Amino acid sequence: MKILVGVKRVIDYNVKVRVKSDNSDVDLSNTKMAINPFCEIAVEEAIRLKEAGIADEVIAVSVGSNASQEQLRTALALGADRAILVETEGVVEPLNVAKALAQIMAQESPDLVILGKQSIDSDNNQVGQMLAALTQRPQGTFASKVSIADGSVSVTREIDGGLRTVKLTMPAIVTTDLRLNEPRFAKLPDIMKAKKKPLDTTTFEQLGVTPKQHIQLDKVEAPAARQGGIKVSSVDELIEKLKDEAKVI
Repeated sequence: MKILVGVKRVIDYNVKVRVKSDNSDVDLSNTKMAINPFCEIAVEEAIRLKEAGIADEVIAVSVGSNASQEQLRTALALGADRAILVETEGVVEPLNVAKALAQIMAQESPDLVILGKQSIDSDNNQVGQMLAALTQRPQGTFASKVSIADGSVSVTREIDGGLRTVKLTMPAIVTTDLRLNEPRFAKLPDIMKAKKKPLDTTTFEQLGVTPKQHIQLDKVEAPAARQGGIKVSSVDELIEKLKDEAKVI
């Protein structure tokens, strides 16, 4: 069985995001970048399926700038067998990513595609669903548990009322939630071995995809600074401040 897993380059979640002085975008200069946390979970799940003898090959795919090779090498160090980069210097929009992944799926014919449910930079939560629509494949989103048997994949997904389990006929598409697994750390020997693993580069044009701009970024603002708390001497004073100053009652 072949698994295709998505990897996106984003600002490390431990880093405080800075906004450019003209509010045109997020400032990425001298900023630590990493694999999107939900994509890390997707990579981990694919590797676990391979270690369990269910999958034979794991292919990591990313759509982004040449610098995204760093995150693909990390995925290779974690256990992926090879990687593909769809190189582009433009803004990576969800529909363009889905179209590129659809073409790679046509070339690679994976039995299972595992993607992070969303990226922490744009929070669109769209690529998995768009990819399923473009390829007409069954989808299981927000997966907290994945099991494979008899040519089908069972996905336990989190919904507002609790948990729902869906059974999908493979080939299928799954998007991961936080509680699916705990990603591992890459070991130094594996990082060195990853440098020799194949990493192929392609472009939208080579895939036959014409990227189009569907989203326009107008302005980026940092969240308002939180004011310090105060102490009150009595319940009456607390009620007065909640009513007159905070105006919440």
